[in-house]
Amino acid sequence: MHDSDILVIGGGNAALCAAITAAEAGATVTLLECAPRHYRGGNSRHTRNIRTMHHAPMHPLIEAYPEEEYYQDLVKVTGGDTNEDLARHVIRTSEPGIAWMKAHGVRFQPSLGGTLHLGRTNAFFLGGGKALVNSYFHAAEQLGVKILYEAEAVDLEIENNLFKAAVVKHEGVEKRITAKAVVIAAGGFESNLEWLEEAWGAPARNFLIRGTPYNMGKMLRVLIDRGAKQIGDPTQCHAAAIDARAPKFDGGIVSRVDCVSLGVVVNRDGLRFYDEGEDFWPKRYAIWGRLIALQPDQIGYCIIDRKPIGRFMPPVFPGFKADSIAELAQKMQLPVDTVVKTLADYNAAVKPGQFDHTIQDNCRTEGLVPEKTHWALKIDEPPYYGYPLRPGITFTYLSVDVTKEARIKMNSGDVAPNMFAAGEIMAGNILSKGYLAGIGMTIGTAFGRIAGEEAARHVKH
Repeated sequence: MHDSDILVIGGGNAALCAAITAAEAGATVTLLECAPRHYRGGNSRHTRNIRTMHHAPMHPLIEAYPEEEYYQDLVKVTGGDTNEDLARHVIRTSEPGIAWMKAHGVRFQPSLGGTLHLGRTNAFFLGGGKALVNSYFHAAEQLGVKILYEAEAVDLEIENNLFKAAVVKHEGVEKRITAKAVVIAAGGFESNLEWLEEAWGAPARNFLIRGTPYNMGKMLRVLIDRGAKQIGDPTQCHAAAIDARAPKFDGGIVSRVDCVSLGVVVNRDGLRFYDEGEDFWPKRYAIWGRLIALQPDQIGYCIIDRKPIGRFMPPVFPGFKADSIAELAQKMQLPVDTVVKTLADYNAAVKPGQFDHTIQDNCRTEGLVPEKTHWALKIDEPPYYGYPLRPGITFTYLSVDVTKEARIKMNSGDVAPNMFAAGEIMAGNILSKGYLAGIGMTIGTAFGRIAGEEAARHVKH
């Protein structure tokens, strides 16, 4: 006798989509959320939108965002290193996914100021990610899903690639929970500081973790140890540039600094190191955490003047403010002469153009290394503002390999018949590097629903 038909391990978007879908298919479902109830939802509670393909305007999305454009946007950030079949499968699933989300209590709103350029590609949640996960938990409860909080899966019993049971710590007691199938949607290892250091070395000690402190990668490690086929580079991750003053864990989206493309970024030594205007911010913001991770002391500083104010989402921490570049450098404890020269060289290289931050404009530098290829305006109108930046790790890309049915592939070449994966723990199949704003929620929603449906089908047959 099994404790339930399907065991879902995880409490974020992917896990909830799996639990709801499986329950609606008639399966009995138990969901394990290792966080306390008030911290439930994993990284999903910090999200605010989902990237969605659509053939025509569809509330709250405007115009159209066809499959091929979506896929090419993904190719651009991953350098083409993606599983095309799985990626296109996710993209196609995203369009009907909006109606499914609405049917389960998710409400949407138009894009906010500072994100209007996403109105065609990304659907924003009314109330953000916390409202979304609350809606899904309510829907799951209404369907009879048994939800256990502070229930940490610590091991899996797997025989001949077949899941038998999970070993779970709950209310101070270790217990064995059996099921006919398991969906593992327990996130990556981004909160595991030792594992990050194992991958990155000493620089990882300066990383900040944007999301939940509960994504320790325990289930990922167990699956790999039990013979699941792994995919992805452990040093690749969604790593945004966030304010260096943010907390170690759980700072969320408000800790992000969105003015990088409108200013210049220098390192600890006062030198620029990358093209701040390479592409639109939603396509490139998640490379900046990695770029800063490669700088001395894993820190950078974004510098703007008064001109960009109002053109980006204001961060939660106010910037350092000064009436001269020298004074600003002094306040941020940077080498004053070097920063002054860096900014003078940048200003001298800026060529006249028609500034428009909603398109890839013709405002660029010439003769500078590195060049700034778009949105290059002179930084010459006080007051000047500076934001210290650290790598903010959102989620890691080391994953288990899966089929289109979300079944976990094994090193033996077999496919586990009753083990499914969804969300961050398999996202590396699609995201090898880089990031596209909103696609994490797309992957979790698509594969959560697929895993729930396929697990329920397995149970029936």
